[in-house]
Amino acid sequence: MRPNVVTEARLPTRLHQWWATVPFITSGVIITCGVIYLVCLLVGYDSFYEICFLPSAVVSQFQVYRIYTSALFHGSLLHVLFNMLALVPLGMELERIMGSVRLLYLMLFLATTNSIFHLIIAVVVAGNPLHPLPFLMNQCSIGFSGIIFSMIVIETSLSGVQSRSVFGLFNVPAKWYAWILLVLFQLLASNVSLLGHLCGILSGFAYTYGFFNYLLPGPSVYSAIESFSILSLCVRRPGFILCTGGTTYGQLPTHSSTATMSNGLSSGNLWRNISSWMPQRAASTAQDPRFPGRGRTLGSTGNQSLTPADSDLSLHARLLDNSTNRPLETTTLSTETWLPDARHSTLDTEAVAGLVTTNQGVDIFEEELKKLVAMGFEKTEAEVALAAADGDPSVAIEILMSHQQQG
Repeated sequence: MRPNVVTEARLPTRLHQWWATVPFITSGVIITCGVIYLVCLLVGYDSFYEICFLPSAVVSQFQVYRIYTSALFHGSLLHVLFNMLALVPLGMELERIMGSVRLLYLMLFLATTNSIFHLIIAVVVAGNPLHPLPFLMNQCSIGFSGIIFSMIVIETSLSGVQSRSVFGLFNVPAKWYAWILLVLFQLLASNVSLLGHLCGILSGFAYTYGFFNYLLPGPSVYSAIESFSILSLCVRRPGFILCTGGTTYGQLPTHSSTATMSNGLSSGNLWRNISSWMPQRAASTAQDPRFPGRGRTLGSTGNQSLTPADSDLSLHARLLDNSTNRPLETTTLSTETWLPDARHSTLDTEAVAGLVTTNQGVDIFEEELKKLVAMGFEKTEAEVALAAADGDPSVAIEILMSHQQQG
């Protein structure tokens, strides 16, 4: 008998396979920041004082371009490497949840709000009559880490986890995770912008609790942007994820969801939001399909009877949107209309009911498959995983993600 030959892929092949799993916008940001740093290194450009976020220059000369240039430039090789390595898991997770266009808007939006918070705090503290600190107005900040801190807060909120690991050394409550990272970076690293990281955390919490709802467009706006002919080349890219195809494990704040979060500025809700930043005991033991063994934000499935609202939420969590429900409702209504005319034939009625059930099962499977393909998974692998999961999209996603990690 021939011996089993075990071959391992070479490092370039593994890197290529890993890079193929990074979605479109996340990889685009990494390439952009890396190319900018290399160009600055090759031409010897080190005048970061001209492009960093400088509150005094923004106020006195209205140099608002610094809001965005400061996020793309980095001061050293370790600076850009550390930021991009931190961006990869956060960007991959959020882009699969939100979609590529929504994530791009989120990054630009967070860069703006971070700078506004930074500017307000610097002006207030510098002009404090009791103990003014004017050096904050002349503090130069660069790097993508402010946006990364915002993404940490948002991803932690959407995942619903109760605890997070700090560098694999110890676990901390999820609500404290960003704050502990803020303190650790200040203690372990030099020349770290405390105010830049702090404003990133504040922007993340403000986004999570719905204070920016009226500034966030609804899904129809993102779909309209994706339909632009000028973006057709980007949309056809394998790593591009449509906003309608992202998973929605947590609630994404949008302008259309303000009906349920418009009272966030009231005194009672504001106190509940602030108090929720403190660590609390886990109230749910259900598992999130993306995070096996940890908490889930959508609530557990128990023996309680489901209300219509709970049923809709369950469908939403299982990646079924309104477009999936409409054909089912149409089929059901047409069956109910036909059945009274066929009361004289019980056999025909049972046959039609069985046919409708079969068609519904096929339609649901096809819709779930389309969802997985839109999320960036290969169609063949998605179909196999969905069949192995007996049509459960949550289990199928877990199988696909495990397969990618093993690959």
